[in-house]
Formats: sequence, structure tokens, C-alpha cells
Amino acid sequence: MSTISLRLPDSLHETARELARKDHVSINQFIATALAEKISALITGEYLEERAKRGSRKKFEKAMAKVADVEPEEYDKL
Repeated sequence: MSTISLRLPDSLHETARELARKDHVSINQFIATALAEKISALITGEYLEERAKRGSRKKFEKAMAKVADVEPEEYDKL
């Protein structure tokens, strides 16, 4: 495990401390989890961008043409 020295604005530090307390975790665990969530979101965004580049409108339309044109069940309507 690594150690990092991090400077935070007082307001951000206090908010993180309060949220960690409410979540019953240490501020270190709270910040590590928040960082992990942010990293995951960024990596997912990059993956989806790369995946979208490989997409094909023609293949999409071909797949959609196989979907039955029927009304949804009552429980499935918005």
C-alpha cells in the first residue's frame, strides 16, 4: 500500500470527513473508495468510446429488424 500527501481545501476536507462519518468509514477509506469510483467511471467511458467506434449502423439495423413489432405487455409499459 502506498501513502500520498494530499492538500484539500478546508471545505472539501470537512465535507469528506462528515460523509465518511455518516458512512461509518475512515476518511482514508472514504477517499480511496471515491477515487476508485472515479477511476472506474473514466475507464468505463474510455471503453465505451472505443467500443462505439467499432459499431456498425448496418449491423444495428439488421439486428433491430429481427425484433418483433408488438405492443409491450401491460406490466412493461411506461
